[in-house]
Amino acid sequence: MLPFCLMVWNSWQTLQVSLGTSSGPSETSGVEMADMMRSNGKIYVVLAVVLLIQAGLFVFLWNLDRRLSRWESSTKGKSNS
Repeated sequence: MLPFCLMVWNSWQTLQVSLGTSSGPSETSGVEMADMMRSNGKIYVVLAVVLLIQAGLFVFLWNLDRRLSRWESSTKGKSNS
């Protein structure tokens, strides 16, 4: 969850700097690759892939938790006999 929050915060800061509404220094980061990807629109593809991977991990862990809960409840009654 923390990487997602950091990614959202970084995106928000980048948007503020690009719009000129940031209260901090108005200098750009100077990262050539990020500037190039932003200008080509590929940064949105990267963002979509990262969000898709994180959503997949979330669904996988949620499903695994449900299975383990069912397995624990079924073995709980069998171990007492």
